[in-house]
Amino acid sequence: MNKPVIVSEETLTEPVVVSDVAPAAKSVANTAAGPAYVVLAGISVSHFLNDTMQSLIASVYPILKDAYALDFAQIGMITLAFQFTASLLQPVVGHYTDKKAQPYSLSIGMASTFFGLLLLSVAHQYLVILVAAALVGLGSAVFHPESARIARLASGGRYGFAQSVFQLGGSFGTSMGPVLAALIVVPFGQGSIAWFSSIAFLAIVILWRIGRWYEPQITTKKAAPAHTQPGGPSSRRVAVALLVLVALLFSKQLYVSSLSSYYIFYLIDRFGVSTQAAQMYLFIFLAANAVGAFLGGPLGDRFGRKIVIWISILGALPFTLALPYAGLYASAVLSVIIGLIISSTTSSIIVFAQELVPHRFGMISGVFFGVAFGIGGLGAAVLGKLADHTSIEFVYQVCAYLPAIGLLAVFLPKLPRHVR
Repeated sequence: MNKPVIVSEETLTEPVVVSDVAPAAKSVANTAAGPAYVVLAGISVSHFLNDTMQSLIASVYPILKDAYALDFAQIGMITLAFQFTASLLQPVVGHYTDKKAQPYSLSIGMASTFFGLLLLSVAHQYLVILVAAALVGLGSAVFHPESARIARLASGGRYGFAQSVFQLGGSFGTSMGPVLAALIVVPFGQGSIAWFSSIAFLAIVILWRIGRWYEPQITTKKAAPAHTQPGGPSSRRVAVALLVLVALLFSKQLYVSSLSSYYIFYLIDRFGVSTQAAQMYLFIFLAANAVGAFLGGPLGDRFGRKIVIWISILGALPFTLALPYAGLYASAVLSVIIGLIISSTTSSIIVFAQELVPHRFGMISGVFFGVAFGIGGLGAAVLGKLADHTSIEFVYQVCAYLPAIGLLAVFLPKLPRHVR
């Protein structure tokens, strides 16, 4: 009767955690209590700050290109240095935290971003720029797997909604990079990047507080694999589904990467707009991505994640095909439509994968966040090389067909309702 309990001191919306309650009972209690909105808001704000700093790297490419006479292939290598670090380490971090959760690892990882920004602000050699980008990527590798776990823990059973709130912060942070670059970095130069280290410090403080909330919630019990639950898919179907989800993420992320890394150059080259004007057009596209990323999760909770995945990726195809042939203002409108549609699949893909392999939650989160970053980095490097040998316009004509990979969604299994 008298069993020890641990009560979270950070928010009254979190349920009491009883040390020897069965996992199924804990799941019901979490769902009944509803989302822990304070925690979700904190992790979303942290994601906003994290991705704001990361997006500065792509936003200052025109400055670095002019200052150090870089070609498009070298620009792509900067993106690769940043995103390859994150891609390589995220699954490793997720696998480790599956076995032993690290509640304060988020704030420690953010310190890597802090030092990466300071180094980038004073870097005057190409190799140093690559190292600075890799340090920011290291911070991302530590941040994403464990913060995704915290978002799910605070979801109250509304997993798509929680993932969308988490993604919303990151998407808006990504969209703010071009604006801040246009308003601050372009007028004041590369050294002004150091000012953004104050954002990293604020994120460290917030993540330290979230770590204090997270520490009492840690449990060593693991959920059963989806394929061992009644009505769940077999282990073979789970493996096939994971490969399909990776392919779908490939089509989505590579297309978004093509716009994020080279859209500024495309607009300057084709329409002759200024660098600052091109950065604002990029902001419009990235802001639409943020809105779409938020809407996708709740829609997946309500209508099913497989339906959202179908509509999100294939639905963008007509608009991506039209973009290379549109005028300046039509391109802006099309970029908004594409951003809204194609980004709405992110939360559904990630939550679908998490529910397929819930006993490896951190590793799966790390793999999918890592694959997203890795594909973006590798794709940016390849597309930069292609642009050097052909043209930016040709790159967008090729990338326009990427959403057709969404047809692979036909191979995704239908999860039972209690799993979904």
